[in-house]
Parts: sequence; structure tokens; C-alpha cells
Amino acid sequence: MWLGSLAGAGLVFITNVVLARELTPSGYGVFAAALTTITLLIPLAGFGVRGFWLKVFGAEGWGAVRWLTRSFRFVILSTTVTLLSLAAWTAFGPHDETFRWLLFWLLPVLVGYPFIELVSAKLQLEERYNALALWRMMPQLTRLLLVLLVVSGATGEVNLDTIAVAYAAVAFVMINAGFAQLRAMAQGHFVLKGHLKPSDTENIFQTTVTSIVRVSDVARQTWPFALTGLFYLVYFQSPVILLKYLTSDQAAGIYNVAVTIMAAVYLLPAAIYQQYLLPKFHRWKNYDRSRFLEVYRAGNVGMLLLGVFTSGAILLLTPWVIPLLFGKVYQEAVSLLAILALCAPVRFLVISIGATFVTQEHMRLKVLYMGMVAVINVLLNILTIPVYGAQGAAVSTLLSEIMLLTLFLLAVRKHVFGSDAWRGWSLRLKTSAGEIK
Repeated sequence: MWLGSLAGAGLVFITNVVLARELTPSGYGVFAAALTTITLLIPLAGFGVRGFWLKVFGAEGWGAVRWLTRSFRFVILSTTVTLLSLAAWTAFGPHDETFRWLLFWLLPVLVGYPFIELVSAKLQLEERYNALALWRMMPQLTRLLLVLLVVSGATGEVNLDTIAVAYAAVAFVMINAGFAQLRAMAQGHFVLKGHLKPSDTENIFQTTVTSIVRVSDVARQTWPFALTGLFYLVYFQSPVILLKYLTSDQAAGIYNVAVTIMAAVYLLPAAIYQQYLLPKFHRWKNYDRSRFLEVYRAGNVGMLLLGVFTSGAILLLTPWVIPLLFGKVYQEAVSLLAILALCAPVRFLVISIGATFVTQEHMRLKVLYMGMVAVINVLLNILTIPVYGAQGAAVSTLLSEIMLLTLFLLAVRKHVFGSDAWRGWSLRLKTSAGEIK
């Protein structure tokens, strides 16, 4: 998963390097703001069904297949509503023609996201981590190849609409590939690791009383997962959009260079917790609490050390990496990364601690905290960006991360592990083979 995440992060990074070098800072800023607008609404399309699947299959095992049919219907509904809302904003929002057309061409990206997420959940439940790594890497690789094709074929300045169409084409590829995987899952053709497979699997899929589960039941279960993803994107990526509207396209482009590097860094802990450990956490929470606590403690120390190392590497390398890769016109991103680099150990701990909020009541608490921080972050950005520009956005992000970590540390002690939450942190795991099973 680490190798896959590194490769995926590298592909995203190279794609942004190519775009930043081929476009002007203003052009790159416009494209980044448009893509960020789509990205901010993406959690509302899949509406947390991926996270819910990991939770419910961890708790119910094969009995959770009763949720599949209604889950698919709910995803269709939520994606349709989100797409129509975004289309309305595209048509009637306060945009210039360039930005409006970029949003229009990027609409398929929103539709493709639920397919990527649901297939990822299927592969996680099957613990097919090589396949998961390849699946998550496929859109990044295809996107890079198409961007290189567009750039190599351009006789002058690269057309922004053509780049957006390339992103849309990748979305259609993922929709087609994902549909085949999900149809097989709906027919019972998947393996649920960690749970004994019933002898009459076909009967389970055919006789499960799906009428007991309604679409509204799925919505009540999934909304915490959807909102946590939305709130995270709000305080991590919304500054790109706010910089475009409150300052300039160029400021948005420069800030997006810094965000691109930090997003690549954050893929490492995300791969460990959200793709590898999260299905196990749901299982351990119900059936092996001692292992749950043990991995929580070891993970916190590991993430803290990794975060400190990563922060130092960013501070050391970016002064010469940014001009070398992106060009001297993006030199200002170095000072932004000097601030955002301090977020690394904080964010790594937020991911490791936040992953333990796996029950429904704890997820609601997580949503509350992340919502509070997201609102405060937007307010801080509105106050600081007009005065300090991108520097104000970076400081607002750092303060938001510290605030969220503080809330999570208090919550995990009060609601999850009690007095054990803050003590016994160690890198040692008591397994004979040194593996987490």
C-alpha cells in the first residue's frame, strides 16, 4: 500500500508539475480552483457509503449484504442531486466564461468518484491490497498520460478546456471499469476476509429481506462519513478557491503548488489507516479490543515520528525543489511550505487518532469537531487572506490542524480508550511474526 501510495502521489505530483510549467501561474490557478470546486463536493456524491461498508461488514460480516442494494440506490440518488447542484452553480454562479467552461468539462469527475470509492471498499473488504493499490493508481496514471499527450500535441499555449476534457475522459474510464466490479459484488462474487463464508452464499443474496433496509436507513448511517470527508476538504483545499475570489488567480496557483506537495505527503498515513487498517479497526473494535488499543498506541508513535521526519524533509528540500521542478515563478510557494510543513506531524496524528472513531456515536462526535474546525478555518481565511494573502491561508490551515488534534486527543480519552488513551504509546506490537493480522 505504501508503494502504491508513493507511486500515486508521484503521478499526481508529476501531473501538477507538468501543468504548472506549461500554464502560467494565473492559468494554473484557474484550473486548480475549478478542480478544487469539484473536489469539495465529491464527498456528497458517494456520501460516505465506502466508510459505512467498512463499518457494517466489520460488525455484521456476511449479514451486511442486506445493505448493498439500498446502498447502490442511495449512491445514485446522492450523486444525481450533487451533480445537478453543481451544474446549477456552474451555469449561474459568479464566474467568468473560462471558469464556467472548466467547471462544465470537469463535471464527469464528480460522477466517477463514487465508482472509485466503492470499488476501493470492495477491495479493502477482500484485503486485496495489491489490486487496491493498482486501482487507486489507475486514474492518476491515465490522467498523467493524457495530460502529456495534450501538452506534446500543443503548438502554442496549452488550452485549459482540453486539459479538463482529458480529466473527464479518465472519469469515464473509471466509471466503466468500476461498474463491472460493483455489478459482480452485487451478484455475490466477492470474498469477505476475516469472516467465515456461509455455505449457501447465493441463498443469502437472494433471500435477504432487503425491504427491512430503506434508502433513508442508509442515509442515516452514512452521513457522518460523508461530512468528515467534506469538512476535511473545506479546511485543506478551500483556500485555493478563496484565494481566487479574494485575491487573484496567480495566488491560487502558487498556493496550489504547496497544497499539491502536502497532499502527496498525506497519502502515506492515509494508505496505512484509511486503506489498510480501517477495515481491521472495525473488526477489532467489536471482537479484539486489546489489539485495537495496541495498534492505536504503536500507530500514534509511528505517525508522530514519521510526521516529524517528513516535516524536516519538506523544510530542507523545497527551497531548491520548487524552482527546479515548477519554475522560479512559483518561488513564493517555498515560504508557504515552510508553514504548511509544520502541519505534517499534527495531521499524521490526527489521521491515526481519528481512525479509532469507528462507532456511530463516535463518528457523530468526529463530524461535530471537524465541522467546527472547518467553519473556523473558513472564517480565518476570510479574515486573513485579504490582508496577508496566501501566507494567511497557510497559517489558518496550521491553526486548524492544531485545534483538531487537540479536540481528538480529548475525545479519544473521554469516549474511546479512557485513561489508556494517553499512556503506553510504543512502537512495539506483540505479534510473533511482527505482523498485524
